[in-house]
Amino acid sequence: MIMNKTAKWSLLGFGALLLVYVGWVVEFEMSLGMNQPQGNTSLVIATFNEDDERHERVLSLRKIDGKDYVAVNHWPRRWYRQALDNPNVEVKMPGMGDFASYRAVPLEGAEDAMLREEYDLSFRARAQMGFPPRYFLRLEPM
Repeated sequence: MIMNKTAKWSLLGFGALLLVYVGWVVEFEMSLGMNQPQGNTSLVIATFNEDDERHERVLSLRKIDGKDYVAVNHWPRRWYRQALDNPNVEVKMPGMGDFASYRAVPLEGAEDAMLREEYDLSFRARAQMGFPPRYFLRLEPM
């Protein structure tokens, strides 16, 4: 099958645009990985893999009605899979000197819907993150 010039240029243009978009998402995720959020709305979560190796990640803390939540907003989410496999995590809350034991609880139903509404992301933010699926975990002190 022979493509006409317009179809070829359209396909090349679309490919170039897709490549630029993927590069933008990768650059954003890499810069976020190197420049983790800090301050009174950030926490450090320690998850454990199947070999009981500890992995730490800085995340944004969301507080509603005295409950602590974290969002899974990005494609790099090994920590999230580890928290689902082993919900016993350690968390250093803002202002705390040491880690404390918590249980990571995946949200469902009305609680999940409430957090999605409360912490809605703009189209630009979702686009910059590559439109990943979005989940929330509630952190319950143990």
